[in-house]
Amino acid sequence: MMECFYRVAEHVFAVSAQADVGDKIFAECMDNYKPFAIEKTDDCLFVLNVECGEAPEYTEETRQDEEGQQIICGLTAKQESAFDFRLFGEAMGVLICSADYKKAVLYVPQNQKLSSLKFAVNNALMVLYAIATAPYNTALFHAAVVSYKDRGYLFLGKSGTGKSTHARLWLKHIAGTDLLNDDNPVVRVFDGARAVVYGSPWSGKTPCYKNQEFALGGFVLLSQAPYNKIARLRGVQAFAALVPCISGKRWERVIADGLHKTENALAMNVPVWYLECLPDEAAAKLCCETVSA
Repeated sequence: MMECFYRVAEHVFAVSAQADVGDKIFAECMDNYKPFAIEKTDDCLFVLNVECGEAPEYTEETRQDEEGQQIICGLTAKQESAFDFRLFGEAMGVLICSADYKKAVLYVPQNQKLSSLKFAVNNALMVLYAIATAPYNTALFHAAVVSYKDRGYLFLGKSGTGKSTHARLWLKHIAGTDLLNDDNPVVRVFDGARAVVYGSPWSGKTPCYKNQEFALGGFVLLSQAPYNKIARLRGVQAFAALVPCISGKRWERVIADGLHKTENALAMNVPVWYLECLPDEAAAKLCCETVSA
């Protein structure tokens, strides 16, 4: 049995596999996890075991489909949560989780090609991480995040809104800006109010896997417009801007309660802005000058 350990946003997890599949996984599928690798420890939030073979059957509860990537969520006969990952209809792997999400098995097809295996492992770990950390004041965001003057700023919005484009505009036109993550940063709340954003091993199409952290300076909800205008959101509007951007299995009470608590703390303690904008230099400078003031 091969096993490796990782720490992301101070949460520790392990990945294990038999040698036949472990050789492929750890040598060729997990380069993005290397910045987060740590020595062996017993203090793990969850453990994912990867096995070749067929997963138990499950009953579908819900599914989501985005740009050909599909996740089918369900329950097995033993009431274990199941997540079936597919890419353009092709089966990539099925994740079966224990009731407390501390142990999980990812079943992958025998002799699966490396790109498919990497897709399955990444998605399984991302889903498991988002769910297992939810009760611990932690949220995995669908967002691009830049650092500027020792603070992190998250750009939110639906797919295709221009989160990555706006981040690149900051990088190009605002000196001292760095990209922390382009798709899936982690945010944690400490002592009910202090928020920190972390890089993660998951970053969408842009390879940006930085084991770094910054005090969270603010959220910016983006919307395309024929002009540049920014306004502060407060109360319910701020809360509503955050909820669609956070991953999690919200139909389970414990997970939903954990996410709600985190979202509420963020909406109350971190500035949330609404930026209607063009994809230009002026938009980046208006945003930076406003949110970092």
